[in-house]
Amino acid sequence: MYNIPNLLTISRIIVIPAIFLTVYIHSAAWQVTAAVLFILASITDYFDGYLARQWGETSAFGRLLDPIADKLLVASALVVILARHMVVCELSYIPVIVILCREILVSGLREFLREVNVGMPVTRLAKWKTGFQMTALSMMLLKGFFYWGEIGEVLLWIAGVLTFITGYQYFQKSLDYVKATEKSKSTKKAKK
Repeated sequence: MYNIPNLLTISRIIVIPAIFLTVYIHSAAWQVTAAVLFILASITDYFDGYLARQWGETSAFGRLLDPIADKLLVASALVVILARHMVVCELSYIPVIVILCREILVSGLREFLREVNVGMPVTRLAKWKTGFQMTALSMMLLKGFFYWGEIGEVLLWIAGVLTFITGYQYFQKSLDYVKATEKSKSTKKAKK
């Protein structure tokens, strides 16, 4: 359980309070520290799974904790960005809400599908979505340094669109399962 890939996943959760302190500590040094911690935590999102597969150390604990760590990290960064008013345009609250709602939706869908033994593998588009999210949030946490915050906001919109699309894909897969199950029940009742 305490192999390197799982420790990398756990590290993403451990840095969340330090990132969140940016809401209360208003200094450039702390803002940069929080952004660097977020960037390092985002990098571990790639390496934990990669190393687990390469070293043959995949585990139920890692599969359970990895998506939770991802969602907690993203949600906490979004809260910091909103609390510190790091969006230039108020319309940019839209992708923030889309991202938060999608994360909750997909968590619920994964739980439902897991109960009925239906896998929901991560798609290539979902990986792109994660890359855009992590890059956008990293840049937005550095708002006030160069033009990264503004560029990050543009990337946040791209991430929001990809988030909506992947959320819809996951929802459609769940809906297809529900429809097939209901059709199967109707067919069985008709045969009786």
